[in-house]
Amino acid sequence: MSTTPIDKVRGWIAGAERVVALTGAGISTDSGIPDFRGPQGLWTKNPLAEKMSDIRYYVADPEVRKLSWQNRLESPAWTAKPNNGHRALAELDKRGKLHALITQNIDGLHQRAGIPAEKVIEVHGTLHYAMCLSCNWRDDMQLVLARVRAGEEDPACTECGGILKSDTISFGQALVPSVIDRAMQAARKADVLLAVGSTLQVYPVAGAVPLAKQAGARLVILNAQATQFDEIADAVLNTSIGEALPFLCGA
Repeated sequence: MSTTPIDKVRGWIAGAERVVALTGAGISTDSGIPDFRGPQGLWTKNPLAEKMSDIRYYVADPEVRKLSWQNRLESPAWTAKPNNGHRALAELDKRGKLHALITQNIDGLHQRAGIPAEKVIEVHGTLHYAMCLSCNWRDDMQLVLARVRAGEEDPACTECGGILKSDTISFGQALVPSVIDRAMQAARKADVLLAVGSTLQVYPVAGAVPLAKQAGARLVILNAQATQFDEIADAVLNTSIGEALPFLCGA
């Protein structure tokens, strides 16, 4: 009897010692958080949203910042709950197979699902903290959002008067070298790299995929759309993350 691709992948994961997951926005759409480049994506439907994600516009234009703060107030991340995909990876961790989780997401749902924070490598930062672009002050985002609710349209840093934003990496902003190094080191140690819900277009994190492959890992891509690395993958699954991932992880 022939084995289906999804059965093969389940077997690979069951036999693996060090699974490294790389997750993108697609894993959180079932939690009510829209992706960016998909048909119903945030940037597809609202080009201005992409401008708000560019540090040059954010720093130069107070109106962009005001709109950004209103968007943060209304972010679905505050009420979103982990879905079956997040929980499946948390179950993989409980079974001792998840070596690391590299995520492009800023929503914190992997930690809420139960994956230890020290295993989650947030390459694009987190929405749950605010930071100052001048003095690097950093604290709970809800403290700043309370000021916005009280009427401050563009709250400034209380320490130095600098510009505040979420502690996330915007376009044009430097990534944190130590975080990227952690991600690449984890990719090199994987025996299975499981890329989930990512278009794999954003570098340098997308570079973890061929790096893991070159180091001998099996590469599995689970995503609704095609990616540039489908040709080098050992398995490509264009199916529902919420349905496939629990099966793959034995959850």
